[in-house]
Amino acid sequence: MDIISFINYKGGVGKTTLTANVASELAFRDKRVLVVDLDPQTNLTLSFIDIEKWRELDTNGKTIKHWYDEFLDADLDESLKDLIIIPDKVNNKISNMGASGCVHLISSHLELINLDMELATRYGGNSERTIRSSFLRLFSRLKKGLEEVEDDYDLVLIDCPPNFNIVTQNAIIASDMYVVPAKADFLSTLGIDQLVRHIDALKEKYNTYVEQDDSNRWATIDPKLSGVVFTMITVYNQDPIQAQNAYMHQVRRAGYTVFENFIRNNSTMFANPPEYGVPVVLKDVDGLYLDIRREIEYVIDELVQKTGI
Repeated sequence: MDIISFINYKGGVGKTTLTANVASELAFRDKRVLVVDLDPQTNLTLSFIDIEKWRELDTNGKTIKHWYDEFLDADLDESLKDLIIIPDKVNNKISNMGASGCVHLISSHLELINLDMELATRYGGNSERTIRSSFLRLFSRLKKGLEEVEDDYDLVLIDCPPNFNIVTQNAIIASDMYVVPAKADFLSTLGIDQLVRHIDALKEKYNTYVEQDDSNRWATIDPKLSGVVFTMITVYNQDPIQAQNAYMHQVRRAGYTVFENFIRNNSTMFANPPEYGVPVVLKDVDGLYLDIRREIEYVIDELVQKTGI
């Protein structure tokens, strides 16, 4: 089971839209996909289910926020499997198209944003050993949870919030790879260096603690950057306009893998779809909409090639 996080410190770069479309397209290609929404905005969740279904999950304590609450309140090990739901619309569409894959969902929560400070209280101790133990238990929470479903899915996609809080670090520690969606502008590319440095520092700290621990409960990690996917590109004569092209080349010169395929600005019309449930990559479209769908498919083709998923 491969685990990929989608992350950028800058919001509004098409991260959630890309995650939803990758999940749906790979399910159409017969993959069993689990999507985990860790962004408090819950946009990925509401791409697949309606608000009434989300309220039902909230009432029944079946969101990722409630799962972390259980950890805080009673240090319980409630199974992550109990949170998984099957969104009807996208799975019916996949089935009707003759595919055998699926998209399952773990929902986010608007109050997830307030959780970080509470989780931080679990990180500490009065000796090096207790500090190390509490760090590994806290930051491995999602990794351990996903190990419960590794026989059930081919792929897990995690939609991260635009920060590097404890929940985001849980996602990175759980991941084999991460993808950075970005607009080709100053603010969206500025944080890529910092993000990569933060992930490398987290990996080094986590692995040091794992190597110092004598319980054999933990394993070292090595999350790798699969590449930067540029979105919302303005095209002139089939190429990105000069201003955006300069930022794309700047990221390449910095040594990062940049996807050859990109998604044009027209795709932003799908960032907040009026009808939930079925991402554009699975919709029956023509004209401009078909061009947009093809662009997303090309990006997914390249993702499959780069990651081997």
